[in-house]
Amino acid sequence: MNTKYIFVTGGVASSLGKGIIAASLAKLLQARGLRVTIQKFDPYLNIDPGTLNPYEHGECYVTDDGAETDLDLGHYERFLGVSTSKANNVTTGKIYNTVITKEREGAYLGKTVQIIPHITDEIKRRMLLLGKSGKFDIIITEIGGTVGDMESQPFVEAVRQLQWELPEEDCMTIHLTLVPFLSAAKELKTKPTQHSVQLLQQSGVHPDIIVCRTEHPLGADIRRKVAQFCNVKPGHVIQSMDENSIYKVPLRMQEEKLDELVAKHLHIENLPEPELSSWIEFINKLENPKKEVDIALVGKYVELQDAYKSILESFVHAGAANECKVHVHTISSEKLSEQNIAEKLGGMSGILVAPGFGVRGLEGKILAVKYAREQGIPFFGICLGMQMCVVEFARNVLGYSTAASSEEDPKTDFPVIDLMEDQKSTTIKGGTMRLGAYECKLEKGSLIHSIYGSEIISERHRHRYEFNSSYLPEFEKAGLVATGRNPQTGLVEVVELPSHPFFVGVQFHPEFKSTPEHPQPIFKAFVAAALKHKQ
Repeated sequence: MNTKYIFVTGGVASSLGKGIIAASLAKLLQARGLRVTIQKFDPYLNIDPGTLNPYEHGECYVTDDGAETDLDLGHYERFLGVSTSKANNVTTGKIYNTVITKEREGAYLGKTVQIIPHITDEIKRRMLLLGKSGKFDIIITEIGGTVGDMESQPFVEAVRQLQWELPEEDCMTIHLTLVPFLSAAKELKTKPTQHSVQLLQQSGVHPDIIVCRTEHPLGADIRRKVAQFCNVKPGHVIQSMDENSIYKVPLRMQEEKLDELVAKHLHIENLPEPELSSWIEFINKLENPKKEVDIALVGKYVELQDAYKSILESFVHAGAANECKVHVHTISSEKLSEQNIAEKLGGMSGILVAPGFGVRGLEGKILAVKYAREQGIPFFGICLGMQMCVVEFARNVLGYSTAASSEEDPKTDFPVIDLMEDQKSTTIKGGTMRLGAYECKLEKGSLIHSIYGSEIISERHRHRYEFNSSYLPEFEKAGLVATGRNPQTGLVEVVELPSHPFFVGVQFHPEFKSTPEHPQPIFKAFVAAALKHKQ
């Protein structure tokens, strides 16, 4: 079977959930035995989202091979349970960077470098790249932005050309639109969808399936009207109703027969029924919790939920595994003080101090760590959260009152967290951190070893600063021990406080590898510890 290509575009409004629709379709096709992956093409000029403020773009997701990517790749991995890579996220910045570099090298000598064919040829090359590996039967490509955006036009043009170049049974387009409900008129309106499809068709791209995001069910008349005015086959207009969990969307798309329509169009025959038993079991646990628990997420980007998307989803997975509803209370570290700390955190059964960059809100994170340590509340620190638990311990247990991370105070007398040696000569900010998956060796008999049940683990990183190992003997003598280290460099990856019910800080980002069917072990253990503390 030739590799098949599915393109997912969006219209009317942004944030309709193209990534969730793409991931849901991929899940259904994977559950039928096909090898599927998803890639995201983003129209912004940044090379990657690594230098973007989380308020601009949500969390920056990291892959095993060290790519800083759009958060949609997190959805892809959570739904499919397979790793993505640098090739799965392409930006306009990457496209232009490649073309301009080639021009400077002389690849186009004598030619005027233009959007068509040079930019669109590079886009097409990237769109087909994963398919040439031979690892996948189906490549789903999500086109970022909204049809009609100036930035998205080269991507849409590339899709048009591929529709013309590839065999008809090897290529199709799905268009996601919004069908708004006007409460004053008490009716659904299809005109925005019609206009969106017209824009797409004016660009030469004809959608094969239209998915309508809606708050109310689409009746047969409305579906027929959309099909007629948008020139798609009857039955190829399907609805995507709002759900209380994104993990229900694959089941709703199965009810709408999206996977069957796609398989028929792509001439894929004799597929088995989707095997979704473990997915359905997860949803049943999610829908029917037997317990509840309150956990504080202390961070500096709390106004935007997407800034901590993978952490929040990891709590969903861990909650279901513990048959528990986890109520995550996001608390701004900037607003924590000695005066209000008990009021803000006193009712919590667990405290997670989140990752981040820069000095803003650090003192609030240190206060949260101190409160969790002294009150015996289960504590979990991730990346900067782990670093702040080290600073807190140095100040309040070791007595180094001016201890700090050199990120916060470059002149501190006690730089218990310091810039990594290989980062000290780095001046370029983009893509230069310690990124991607690295091995970590866990101490036998430690809490973290019992959580993973393995001596060697692999987790993903995104940081420039590290535990200053010259202080390690003093920390361990006082009770905060290093129980996980990189086997090659000795870098401290995990610290824990054995005298505490549950006190773990990790330099890596475990949230990036949690999925509904395989919850991340630390999150699972942390939620269990919070439940025990509550009882």
